[in-house]
Amino acid sequence: MVVWNTEAMQVIDILRQAKRPLFTFELVPPLKGGDVRTLLETVRQLSHFEPAYINVTNHQQEVVYLERPDGLLERRTVRKRPGTIALSALIQYTFNIPVVAHLICGGMDRDQLEDALVELNFLGIENVLALRGDPPNGEKRFVPVKGGYEHSSELVSQINDLNMGRYLDQGLQNAQKTHFCIGVAGYPEKHAEAPNLARDIEMLKLKVDAGANYIVTQMFFDNAVYYRFVDACRKAGITVPIIPGLKPIGSKRDLATIPQTFHVDFPSELVELLTKADKLSEIREIGVHWCTLQTKDLLAHGAPGVHFYTLGKAESVASVVRSCY
Repeated sequence: MVVWNTEAMQVIDILRQAKRPLFTFELVPPLKGGDVRTLLETVRQLSHFEPAYINVTNHQQEVVYLERPDGLLERRTVRKRPGTIALSALIQYTFNIPVVAHLICGGMDRDQLEDALVELNFLGIENVLALRGDPPNGEKRFVPVKGGYEHSSELVSQINDLNMGRYLDQGLQNAQKTHFCIGVAGYPEKHAEAPNLARDIEMLKLKVDAGANYIVTQMFFDNAVYYRFVDACRKAGITVPIIPGLKPIGSKRDLATIPQTFHVDFPSELVELLTKADKLSEIREIGVHWCTLQTKDLLAHGAPGVHFYTLGKAESVASVVRSCY
């Protein structure tokens, strides 16, 4: 019988016991039919810097329309990036690095979420990032499936219930308690659907009160935004660690897609530098330089660590980490 080490791998314990700021990063599963070897090579490149843990994202189903032989369109629901649970286990036990598996409310009801948590528990993956998830492509509003959750705080409560041995089937005999460490997302520039930052922080506190152990932020490009966000969270009574999330800019296209997709602002100075650059190599150099300045400043101001959104840019993240850790 395999006995998992359930204590040393918890993110909250790693944070508490850390003797230096943490370096962590996030990976996106390959598209269905894609090759996992490229992603594993990213892990190998960055594992040399001893990441404290690695996040693996989760993506809900999407509606696509396929043309039939008769010319009509057929509506299908597909999951383009499956494999979060399997990939999490593969990485954790191949590289002996704790993995944080993302779990989203979108596209799943509470029974399916519980089944996913049971699988993660069986695999010894004890760290989960609980997210609501974005609306499917083409949809403007998030709508939970029947029996699902509208807010990630509800998912946090379900995970916390499992940690207490409370399953959806209340008739279970001798139900085993799980040992999940629960992370949640925070938005220094507010969630796109929140009316203002104050209301967004109220919703964040609901997640913490429901049992979240730590917060990791959406990417930002102005550290003043993060510092104001942390101050506002502390004034609201949120005491858990708040880990800043960063991403090195990799192309001019990021100037358009990142604000649109993630609803964050670029500082004028960064926009000016990127606009003047002509070559892709220059743009990536600027992205690394800016992210390095951000990282050094965050670490100097006592951030518990920095979480990097790689999005296929392992070399850029490695350059930043090499300069800062």
